[in-house]
Amino acid sequence: MHARHADAPVGAQVGLREVLVLWGRIGCTGFGGPPAHISLLRELCVGRRAWLSDEEFEDAIAACNLLPGPASTQLAILCAWRVAGPLGALVGGAAFIVPGLVLILLLAAVFLAASPPLWVRGAAAGAGAAVAAVAVRAGAGLLPASWRRSPAHVRWASYALLGGAVAATLGPWLVLVLLASGLIEVVWRGRERREGGLVSVHPWPLLAAAGAATGGVLALIWVAFKVGALSYGGGFVIVPLMQSEAVGHYHWMTAGQFLNAVALGQVTPGPVVQTVAVVGYAAGGIGGGLLAAVVAFAPSFAFILLGARHFDRLRADARVQAFLDGAGPAAIGAILGSAIPLALALHTTWQFALLAGAALALLVLRLGVVVVLLAAAVIGAIVGVAGVPL
Repeated sequence: MHARHADAPVGAQVGLREVLVLWGRIGCTGFGGPPAHISLLRELCVGRRAWLSDEEFEDAIAACNLLPGPASTQLAILCAWRVAGPLGALVGGAAFIVPGLVLILLLAAVFLAASPPLWVRGAAAGAGAAVAAVAVRAGAGLLPASWRRSPAHVRWASYALLGGAVAATLGPWLVLVLLASGLIEVVWRGRERREGGLVSVHPWPLLAAAGAATGGVLALIWVAFKVGALSYGGGFVIVPLMQSEAVGHYHWMTAGQFLNAVALGQVTPGPVVQTVAVVGYAAGGIGGGLLAAVVAFAPSFAFILLGARHFDRLRADARVQAFLDGAGPAAIGAILGSAIPLALALHTTWQFALLAGAALALLVLRLGVVVVLLAAAVIGAIVGVAGVPL
């Protein structure tokens, strides 16, 4: 039994400078996405410093998994809040995000330049060729736990198929599909409870803003907001949320450049959601990249600073669980479905061969995503220097 509430901050026992240094170190070394981030945060907060117990850390992971947006980023912010209060959350979250953001914007300037060197173009084409396989790996990794958790496998399959179909064909509508899947499950569970004589459950209202009809700042803000506040099911769900609008609707970047953006988000440290900064850079330069990042990460800070004290009640709410049981499978289906347009963006024989090799390495040999993407980039650079058409 802990002496304090599991979701109450420890207090100001940890200095802000210490939070800045330690969380910044994770932001600089956190290659490999959420699994790496969770491991580094556990090692710091539970292992080396014993600021949190194992039970408290697991509770923090569970709470962040209930929220839309980048779960590992929210976990970093929540852990900083727990050990150093609200200011610690702001400092720790920023320290976790900024190193990768700076690096990805620098790389965006190189890879999205008007006339990059041949080896850069080749590296981009090589890494981009592997992205569809990364999407399949990401979605497949989420399947088993979600399937086991679902109380109704027929509905689970329906949500997943719908999410996959929309991601593959009608990307701009994906947010509505995610929200609708969650709300349908809430209504379904509520009807079952009423029929069983239990307390009635009222569905959440559908609160989805319409995106700007034309490009510009408002459109970029809407796309970034979807990434940060309306994405369920893991970091890679941002890909189908951005792809059709960044490439097809607003024409901020080509299909090949979008593949580069996804690859850069995977190989840089820190949260995968920083992919949105590359989209922002394509839309409006450094200012657009910074704006997209601020909009995408702002909901994570708001969720923790405003809601952390209520996470226990949130986790116990049957409506929240029902919503996630609907939106989660739709998001997984969307991740898998996004592999189709990602693969269709390739246009040379050697890229398709590289995609096949990446699929073998990721899905059969189970090699790490960062290693595979870097290897694909090296192969692509060699191909580019050799004069093979890109």
